[in-house]
Amino acid sequence: MTRGTKICLAAVLVILIVSAVLTVIFMRPVDKEDPPKYVEIVCDNEVLYRIDIAHESDRSFIAETPYGWNEITIKDGEICVSDADCPDKTCVRTGVLRSEYVPIICLPHRLSVRFAD
Repeated sequence: MTRGTKICLAAVLVILIVSAVLTVIFMRPVDKEDPPKYVEIVCDNEVLYRIDIAHESDRSFIAETPYGWNEITIKDGEICVSDADCPDKTCVRTGVLRSEYVPIICLPHRLSVRFAD
């Protein structure tokens, strides 16, 4: 590779990295005073549960799919995946659902937990 090609490649990589960082930093967070009220738990584009999170009492339940199960916990108006039988448990480590732009995803179970209108 020539020096000019290396410089061009480095510039493109820097632009991509800066764009990704700025996107994460400036993504509009959900307002604490007016959060979306409904949460959908979806598997294979089929809504399994639709929950009014603002009026739901604290509880845990199992969301079963043909691919496995996820334990969903609702506490203090927040929802998370607290346990699952998937091998990587990325959905558990994601934590509580905070943004309408970033759902909780369990790829092995094809399950997502997301805010809905």
